[in-house]
Amino acid sequence: MGKEKKLLVVNLGCSKNLVDSEVIMRQAELSGIDVRFESAEEGVDAVLINTCGFIADAKEESIDTIMNFAEAKTEGMIGKLFVMGCLSQRYRNLLTQEIPEVDAFFGVDEFKNVVQALDGKWQADKTHERCLTTPSHYAYLKIAEGCDRKCSFCAIPMIRGKHISRSMEDILKEAKYLSNHGVKELILISQDLTYYGVDLYKKQMLTELVRLLSDSNLFEWIRLHYTYPTAFPLDLLDLMRKRENICNYIDIPLQHISTKILKSMKRGIDKQGTEQLMRAFREKLPGAAVRTAFIVGYPGETEKEFNELKKFISESNFERVGIFLYSEEENTSAALLKDNVPEDIKEERMEEIMELQQEISLKLNQQKGGLTLKCLIDRKEGDFYVGRTEFDSPEVDNEVLILGEGIEIGSFYNIKITKADFFDIFGEKAG
Repeated sequence: MGKEKKLLVVNLGCSKNLVDSEVIMRQAELSGIDVRFESAEEGVDAVLINTCGFIADAKEESIDTIMNFAEAKTEGMIGKLFVMGCLSQRYRNLLTQEIPEVDAFFGVDEFKNVVQALDGKWQADKTHERCLTTPSHYAYLKIAEGCDRKCSFCAIPMIRGKHISRSMEDILKEAKYLSNHGVKELILISQDLTYYGVDLYKKQMLTELVRLLSDSNLFEWIRLHYTYPTAFPLDLLDLMRKRENICNYIDIPLQHISTKILKSMKRGIDKQGTEQLMRAFREKLPGAAVRTAFIVGYPGETEKEFNELKKFISESNFERVGIFLYSEEENTSAALLKDNVPEDIKEERMEEIMELQQEISLKLNQQKGGLTLKCLIDRKEGDFYVGRTEFDSPEVDNEVLILGEGIEIGSFYNIKITKADFFDIFGEKAG
């Protein structure tokens, strides 16, 4: 593409994809390319789409996005069109045949090839640098790639490969870069945080990594995303309790509670083990917010197993719950099972859980009335400043809507909570 050429990057899927896009954007910038992110601007020299291929809806969104830009290329509105990421990794041969308008498809680990296709130079000593697309006060940091788990419903290990941990030194180097660029909240991500270090250090090292980052005092908040229930390192909870700069927030997709379903899912834990883990969370971190996710309509889920799940959610009072309908993924072990739960039943079950969780969320939010909570301000919408507490991750959790003056985006404030809704709370600057 050459110097002063324009590149548009479109990111689809999860925050792990976003980090990949940010790394490539920075490499392109270092090569003198003018990089745009998810703008609708015409006349760019190249478009790079980072795709998701995890579930049916994500695949459809990725295909639609590719086709839209393929049409724009045919009409002369853009120059070259490149596609990378999970969908490209999984279906490259088919996509190459079906969408010839795309100049090249790349897999999930072909960063160097992508940059070279853009006529840029890959700088291996700069891979810790990123072109941040999030608000400058928070950023994601990927500590590992891939996954060694064998969950029956999940295609990620086939797409992303085996778990590969980054060294602590490499992670700390990137953390310092992010801190120097104004990041105040660091969100650690990988497909499975709790497995960190097993391949590299021959034992779980997540607690040691989080302690290192906490000791560095680079960030006011450190948040953990995507932990796994099997062999969860309980010493991590002790560390979280002692350190003010580690958010009292645990993201741990449980997927189900029925031992029968968990066994079929190959989750490596049963109902009793899950309940014991949740008790440990509440005992060691009584004030923490637990975010989890469940799948409804998994093959073999009868009314008995579904009611078991409903009862568990009702009794557990999870602060955040995501619900997903089971959808068959080719080449997974669950694809060999008969998908015997009708779609309308799946939808009904999802609605039941969502209604149940809505009431739980309202009750928990109302309990915050009158409290003063530390909030990080993300943006302003209309008359309200929009912030988050340590119990809320960006884009997926509750927000605090604040009226007042003298508030700066990207800063922390003590906010007195005045009112609560199902998924938002309202407040004003304290004192």
